[in-house]
Amino acid sequence: MPFRFIQTEISEVLIVEPRVFADDRGFFMETYKRSEFAEHGIAELFLQGNHSKSTKGILRGLHYQKHPKAQGKLVRALSGEIFDVVVDIRQGAPTFGKWVSGTLSSENKKMLYVPVGFAHGFCVVSDQAEISYMTTEEYAPECEAGIQWNDPELKITWPIDNPQLSNRDRTWPGLKDAESHFRYGAASAIVSISARGSER
Repeated sequence: MPFRFIQTEISEVLIVEPRVFADDRGFFMETYKRSEFAEHGIAELFLQGNHSKSTKGILRGLHYQKHPKAQGKLVRALSGEIFDVVVDIRQGAPTFGKWVSGTLSSENKKMLYVPVGFAHGFCVVSDQAEISYMTTEEYAPECEAGIQWNDPELKITWPIDNPQLSNRDRTWPGLKDAESHFRYGAASAIVSISARGSER
């Protein structure tokens, strides 16, 4: 089996450990295998791949996309090390507003699966880091959304106090004011407030 799937404290969020075959030439590993991921509950198709580079102290997040372009993500570090955070934003979920974190690095080669209905962010703790992630929907700017990285209600214990942020990431609302409309246990029936307003 080329992967080990580890449940976090939020059961839908998974750490994925690949099996690494190393010798004096270097190493080889599989980073994704649809049949095995589906067997462990990650059945979505990944439609887009992204690659970012950031220096120490940069924080990106907390990001998500709203329906109808909500994204699941599979995140890994190609170089360096990041502190990666996932927040449950599904209304009615027993873990709503809870967060889990993990360290992803080029050394440990771990990946993090972020399901639809969760906000995601990371900060760089090494001198620099390159991050690759696949998404289950394509980027749609009209569906882009986020949550304040230091929302006091979330109480995320980031490893840095004064991160470098984009202008956009400085202005996201707190969780209680964020626009998401994700509902626990009703993923296929999620509609936005504007859509509900047009129903008769």
